[in-house]
Amino acid sequence: MHADDLRTAAAGMLDRNWDDARGYCVPNPDTYPHLWLWDSCFHAVVWARLGDPRAARELDEVLAGQLPGGMVPHMRYGAEGPDAWLGPLPGTSSITQPPVFGHAARALADQGVAVSADTLEKARRGLDWLWEHRRTDDDLLFIVHPWEAGNDHSPRWDGWGGPGRTPADYDRAARSQWNKDLMGAVSFDDAGAAVWSSRFVAAPAGFNAYSAFAMAELAQVTGDDELAGRARRIAAAMDARLWDPAQNLWNDLALVGGAEDGGTGDIPASDGVMGALVTADGEKAQAALRQLREPERFGAPFGPANVARTHPSYDPRSYWRGPAWPQLSYLFGIALRRWGLDADADEVVRAARAVAERGEWPEYWDPETGDALGAAPQSWTALAAAMP
Repeated sequence: MHADDLRTAAAGMLDRNWDDARGYCVPNPDTYPHLWLWDSCFHAVVWARLGDPRAARELDEVLAGQLPGGMVPHMRYGAEGPDAWLGPLPGTSSITQPPVFGHAARALADQGVAVSADTLEKARRGLDWLWEHRRTDDDLLFIVHPWEAGNDHSPRWDGWGGPGRTPADYDRAARSQWNKDLMGAVSFDDAGAAVWSSRFVAAPAGFNAYSAFAMAELAQVTGDDELAGRARRIAAAMDARLWDPAQNLWNDLALVGGAEDGGTGDIPASDGVMGALVTADGEKAQAALRQLREPERFGAPFGPANVARTHPSYDPRSYWRGPAWPQLSYLFGIALRRWGLDADADEVVRAARAVAERGEWPEYWDPETGDALGAAPQSWTALAAAMP
């Protein structure tokens, strides 16, 4: 399919998932009828690259749900709430998600889409909240629920009792029960934002990389030297505390639970490559990134697998335990180009487009076969038509 035809198809899919009354794309009208933080940020990126002014409106809506203290919730509910308890607030969750709004602001600005001063200020406040309320003494950011990391049910969370060690026990009911158990251990501030947990606290490699990247990107738009400095501090802390020279990946650090009980934060997941978005260490970046093309690691025919293909936990068809994901492929492409690995970036783009050209726009897919998995059509898979 010609690139222009793919862009036209992506625009049509996004348009069908657009809710004009609420000002954003639902990820999927049936399975995901709410606003999700990083989903909508990626939608805004695609809108901008398609030349559609809805880019600014969708980013505005992400930040319109900001809590009084500054946290940006990971969900804002539609007409009905979700089927899981996500905190004490009636219309929004009390946990967050990777703050991709910093990158979205940069992506919109690069395409000539005006981002309002109010939205830029809210984005800064959202990043301030993470820095002020979710930072360790050594400048790593932590999460208090696995859903905040983005990779909701990664094998890296198995050390906290997560479901999914086998396909038989990895069903929606098991995942919902695990969420209920973990949410019961979370404490909230007066604004309803989650601030700590007695059972699950981790400093994930991926979340730290996404947050530092968001800070650096927003700083490029606003000229904010303090924010850029924070991004560098997180990246340096990742190199010092999370880098694993045996795996050539950045690994998760357990703070409450997890590694204290035997831990699985070092299972080779591809989000351990994401430090290449922000590290100043070219040797580390290259060592991590080359694994995206190595068959014994993440390299697969239809894009990087989420878990190393030779690891016992790898399941190419099981949610967050092996499939390829469009938003990860998009970010891998940015990291690869940052370090001059354009041929590898082109291959990641090719694989994502090959899946998108089948017309199903799946939430994620089998990296071995390209078979559609999860909800479809999923709005963020339009990224395949907008990858740099």
